[in-house]
Amino acid sequence: MSAPGRGTPPPVKCLVWDLDNTLWNGTLLEGDDVALAEGVRDVITGLDARGILQSVCSRNDHDPAWARLEALGVAEYFVVPQIGWGRKSDAVRRIAEQLNFAPSALALIDDQPAERAEVAHGLPDVRCYPAEHATTLLTLPEFSPRTVTVDARQRRSMYQAGFRRTDEQARFTGSDEDFLRSLDLVLGITRATPEELARVEELTLRTSQMNATGVHYPDHVLRDLLAEPRHEVLVTTLTDRFGPHGAVGVILLARHPGSWHLKLLATSCRVVAFGVGTVLLNWLCDQAARAGVHLLADFRPTDRNRMMEIAYRFAGFDDAPCPCRAAIRADPHEDGSAHPHPVQLLHLAAERRQPPTTLRLNAPDLTAPDVTSDARG
Repeated sequence: MSAPGRGTPPPVKCLVWDLDNTLWNGTLLEGDDVALAEGVRDVITGLDARGILQSVCSRNDHDPAWARLEALGVAEYFVVPQIGWGRKSDAVRRIAEQLNFAPSALALIDDQPAERAEVAHGLPDVRCYPAEHATTLLTLPEFSPRTVTVDARQRRSMYQAGFRRTDEQARFTGSDEDFLRSLDLVLGITRATPEELARVEELTLRTSQMNATGVHYPDHVLRDLLAEPRHEVLVTTLTDRFGPHGAVGVILLARHPGSWHLKLLATSCRVVAFGVGTVLLNWLCDQAARAGVHLLADFRPTDRNRMMEIAYRFAGFDDAPCPCRAAIRADPHEDGSAHPHPVQLLHLAAERRQPPTTLRLNAPDLTAPDVTSDARG
């Protein structure tokens, strides 16, 4: 397991395109019959297929610019477009906020050095590229995820469904809980199969705000855990009447005779509003209580995951001394002593929890006698 190396650029989650003389040749307001720059269509479709979102930030009148994007057959590829006359750094910031991304997850491509400089000054974590580099983007490591999962290929459509969901919520007149119930939410928790490990690894890499340790678990480590009978590698999915949200969470759990060790809980920031993290913690606590064991959880503070610490504390985890802590650390099957990052070991004396009221939960029984012999693919 590892945190991203210093020599590896963090992945770009959203590329923001300028329009005039960048995405297309010519200047729309000057009456040019603009057309996509050479090779740009292939870049747009290539990034989309890799699960990298794309947006637009352009100094133009919105309606004619958007109409031109539609006529060129590429408007559908762009989410939360910002077409207007304010500062580009403000527009890029709005894109990050609407996607709930850190600025470091965004990149801008623009033909104007002054515009790139203004964005770099206002948002120094946003990577900026000149327009002439457009056709090289697909070759750069920050735009080249090692694996492309089914969820990644559907990422744009899932975000677009999310925006429709948000629009409906804005018109909904009932309570927040009533709105969640109206979505017909179904949260599924399943034991990961070898074929699903790419999705699990991607979640450990892409999640930051709702990641309890910020540690990346690569494929080979996940496969070792999957083969270890004491370990559970669980993947969570969410669906509602608007469609699937895809894989939204991962749980890595080691089961011991008197305690369970939650090595990682990570959920997508996209599902924070649905309370997925709380539901997962309550389910784990209830399962531990049924098994008659304490629950221990790794937590490693980062500059992004304060919300996860709050979720753990609100669920009842504390720093209280307990013999189960020493038992975990002394267990030869545990790798805590070799953990490359210092972690806090939070403790919970588990009690039964009520099932969720805003969604339907489909989950395995971790206390079943044949849990260790469960088919793992």
